[in-house]
Amino acid sequence: MSELSRAALLAQLGADTQWDVVVIGGGASGLGCAVDAAARGYRTVLLEAHDFAKGTSSRATKLIHGGVRYLAQGNLPLVREALAERALLLANAPHLVHPQRFVVPVYRWHEKPMLGLGLGLYDLLAGEHGIGPRRVLDAARTVAALPTVRPSGLRGGVAYWDARFDDARLALCLVRTLFGLGGCALNYAPVDGLLLEAGKVVGVCAHDAESGAAFALRARVVINATGVWSDAVRRFERPHVAAALRPSQGVHVVVGREFLPGDDALLVPKTTDGRVLFAIPWQGRVLLGTTDSARTDMPLEPHALPGEVDFILATAARYLLRPPTPADVLSVFAGLRPLAGSGQGGSTAGLSREHAIEVSPGGLVTLSGGKWTTYRRMGADAVDAASAHAGLPGRASCTATLRLHGAPAGPCADPYGSERAQVDALPGAARRVHEGLVLSEAEVRHAVRSELARTVEDVLARRHRALFVDAALAQAAAPAVAALMAAELGRDARWAAAQVQAFSALAGAYRLG
Repeated sequence: MSELSRAALLAQLGADTQWDVVVIGGGASGLGCAVDAAARGYRTVLLEAHDFAKGTSSRATKLIHGGVRYLAQGNLPLVREALAERALLLANAPHLVHPQRFVVPVYRWHEKPMLGLGLGLYDLLAGEHGIGPRRVLDAARTVAALPTVRPSGLRGGVAYWDARFDDARLALCLVRTLFGLGGCALNYAPVDGLLLEAGKVVGVCAHDAESGAAFALRARVVINATGVWSDAVRRFERPHVAAALRPSQGVHVVVGREFLPGDDALLVPKTTDGRVLFAIPWQGRVLLGTTDSARTDMPLEPHALPGEVDFILATAARYLLRPPTPADVLSVFAGLRPLAGSGQGGSTAGLSREHAIEVSPGGLVTLSGGKWTTYRRMGADAVDAASAHAGLPGRASCTATLRLHGAPAGPCADPYGSERAQVDALPGAARRVHEGLVLSEAEVRHAVRSELARTVEDVLARRHRALFVDAALAQAAAPAVAALMAAELGRDARWAAAQVQAFSALAGAYRLG
């Protein structure tokens, strides 16, 4: 298990300033680009302003899916592409992506044949990549699958298969994969501008957020993969360029497992705002979501807008025997979707989840739109465009068959996969940092030594998902995590106290009331 030293990485960046590809952004799209470029043999570095997956990419609905809603919209090519990518992720990251059966409860007779036909088409589009066939269920089998579903008026249900995953852990897995391919990545390294020569983009100006030290990296091509913030990077080159994105916010609510105690997830096929609502078993809890609300601002820590949590709880209450209330909410989090589309106003629910690639007059390659399920295809398409523009040696993408870091030989419920033995060889493998969390002291040490964790938030929000699962438990665990990290990083008690204070303030925003 190799250790990653921030000091060594900064030294490498300072000494080795010419790269083939510089990627800006450490979320799904940026990591997809960087892994694809490094796998082709291009000298690749990725810079992230905050932590990997700090933004949208840790706040997804935890699904790797073709998109039942996109099927209803008639976007069959997107569904087919996403289902093929789902199969690749199940094969290449079996420790992080797992099959998940969904059941759609039906309360009107005419809905069952319609859903059966629609989900049959979903299976047909999956073809050889299907996980399992859809099944039409009677009322008894529907209740057996969803023990807490509202039985009054229940006519039956339809079951189908998709996949669930841990988004932030997949991002970290991609970081480790990138290093394994000879690439480099650094978090807390904001890009402040682009290097321009004769109107052409030839690199980036950045700085180390911890020390403030500035540095420049030259590159044959720069890829802007910063998600909802991509327009800001485009304006480094062209200050008045029109916006290419319309951000949309999705909110998720986490409640106890007692609200959905079985192994199956529940899907509400159409909410009052035209979306679908999921109730998904995840991390020992139940995830409810999501919403689709247009936003004109782009905060790093978005919060639920008035009425969003109430909407989720009210929709879930229509289908569950025991309606969840605000008092049952363990955590609430929001993410911003980088939807392709210009202008403001109107609903974002119908905007495309497909991705777009722009090559600017100066050669900046911007990847926008998309979703986690198709991150690999997005990266391949962006690197195709970047390599062609920069005149890099022509090499085809090879990530379709690239098994990701830690991937075991077969299905595995452990997010560390084949690396578990090395993690548990660290001190404290048998000691949990707090009762109620599965996070061990060894896993905290591993986060610092091998996953570039720099703050308590990095550990409790993304290396482990405590903040998203139960904000109060995460808050209670912060002092123990801070003490361990201080020892690993050579920090003092004052640093640890400041970390606890900062994380407690953050965790408070994930709690209701």
